[in-house]
Amino acid sequence: MWSENDTDVQDTGNPYKKPDITVDLLEINRYSRPGDELKKVKSIFVHYTANQGTSAEQNRSYFANLADTGERSASAHFIIGYNGEILQCIPLNEEAYAVKGRNDDSVSIECCYLSEDGKFTSSTRASLVELLAWLCGEYGLTSEDILRHYDEGGKKCPLYYVEHEEEWAALRDDVARYMEEAVE
Repeated sequence: MWSENDTDVQDTGNPYKKPDITVDLLEINRYSRPGDELKKVKSIFVHYTANQGTSAEQNRSYFANLADTGERSASAHFIIGYNGEILQCIPLNEEAYAVKGRNDDSVSIECCYLSEDGKFTSSTRASLVELLAWLCGEYGLTSEDILRHYDEGGKKCPLYYVEHEEEWAALRDDVARYMEEAVE
């Protein structure tokens, strides 16, 4: 495990600062890291862990343990903890098991939370905005390309942003504003 500010994708001339990311990749296995190439990214999906009070590291361990338990297939490229730490567990040139039917053209971010309603802490949200802006820059996307898991298949994920549409719009607006201000 290491913290890096270099990217595992080609230099795209991204104008947005890469956030601090701790890289702790999962081992390739059929349940959480298939090792399949991610050829094109059309969307970035935001999720919540659905495990109130669990840390980024605990959720990464859950993904890793799926290799042994085989109970289901699940993973995400990034997990953001409730203190704002960002953990990467799938390389950006590989698919994650996060959004059925869209794993081959998207990057996924799981977010930890403490609040019963699923609302992210301000630290989680701030890191999410920064990570989303950087990823949009890497792939030539806009804030319109940022989706909730809910937007593909109707799963109530991330719960808070499904139940508070105005907050979802505000998050995407904050990413767009961050991107605008970063290039001025």
